[in-house]
Amino acid sequence: MQAAALWNAHGPDLFLHRGTIEILETELRTFLPAGTQALADDALNLACRYQRLSGTAEIRFRLEKVRHDSCRRFHVDHVPLRLLCTYTGPGVQWKHADSEIIHDTPACWITLLKGRLYPGWSTKGAVLHRSPPISDLPVPVTRLLLTLDHPDACGMG
Repeated sequence: MQAAALWNAHGPDLFLHRGTIEILETELRTFLPAGTQALADDALNLACRYQRLSGTAEIRFRLEKVRHDSCRRFHVDHVPLRLLCTYTGPGVQWKHADSEIIHDTPACWITLLKGRLYPGWSTKGAVLHRSPPISDLPVPVTRLLLTLDHPDACGMG
């Protein structure tokens, strides 16, 4: 997606806000570098879908440039539900808790994960995830990662 590459080149390293879709749209549009409208539209569309699935009025919206190995251990998040979409660079890696087979999510695919706070969550059948290791790649890579969460996730309450 060309708009994502333009965001990587000209956008902020981190866009982190909490609010309704309307508030998020207003805030995001103030940061838009030229040529990134399609990225904003896609991210806001995903936010609307996440809002419908999660039933929350507000969302924690994080769009971040990741240039390092951020979260190397497989884990389950301490949230009800998390949506991840990597627009550029390697996507999220995931595996079943009872398996060693690692799956790579392609760029621009959506990863929807139940966290430990999801109603009825159990370790049985759990899906663990991590950020892909990028520090050992032969060419430097910037991942552009969208994370949508419950509004109180990661201390934003």
